[in-house]
Amino acid sequence: MSALLDRLGRTGRFLWGGWAGVAALALLAALWQAGHEAYGDFILPAPLATIHAAADILSDPAHWAIFRDTMQRALAGFALSALIGGAAGLAAGYSPATLRLARPLITVILGVPPIAWLVLALIWFGSTGGMVIVTILVGVVPLVFAGTAEGVAARDRGLDAMAQVFGAGPVRRFVSVGLRQMLTHLFPALMLGLATSVKVAVMIEVLASVGGIGNELARARQYMDVTEALAWIGIAVAGLIAVEYGLVHPVRAEFERWRDAARPWGVKR
Repeated sequence: MSALLDRLGRTGRFLWGGWAGVAALALLAALWQAGHEAYGDFILPAPLATIHAAADILSDPAHWAIFRDTMQRALAGFALSALIGGAAGLAAGYSPATLRLARPLITVILGVPPIAWLVLALIWFGSTGGMVIVTILVGVVPLVFAGTAEGVAARDRGLDAMAQVFGAGPVRRFVSVGLRQMLTHLFPALMLGLATSVKVAVMIEVLASVGGIGNELARARQYMDVTEALAWIGIAVAGLIAVEYGLVHPVRAEFERWRDAARPWGVKR
């Protein structure tokens, strides 16, 4: 019962903290409305008009399939990037020589624009969903790798030694001490990687015409329909927010429960 109440309390605090996000969105809507009144419908449609257009889009089941295609590609690329980058970063973090060797390679990969990888992926894989996933991998794996490796390298080795003195084995020390310190660096990299995955997926769909939200954006550009383009952009961002706050942040809260002890109301007496 105590564990259940603790979980409910943490869930309530997480949901209550959403008011700050709502306030930020309200500020964005106010600035958007001001821009609409200054420049007119053709340049920047009103927020309410865009919301109505998004609602009309989502009323068609075929458009839900388009949204699902884009999110599936983005999430597949993100999941593979998290696995590959996390495993490689974990190995490099425990091997300083490997980390020093990998850093220049990561710099080179990150320095290549995504559009260049798109050209290569088109040559290698053609206009397919696999091409989108490969381009996401190239862009996101270095981010996850760097976050994981830096998290492992920056861990407090004194805590690991203390756990060893108290009889904790290698696996227990990693799960209880090393992993939790590493995740402090990894989760920001994961959130950045998730946003990058969605952006890259939509960008490639626009340029390569492989369907999805990007294809609809290209069609809206062709017909100069700014309202429809903004509606599709809003739908893509809404999908990103749903995944981030419905999956990534709750998992992060579970792994970072130790942060509650640093708050005045989190100290156990």
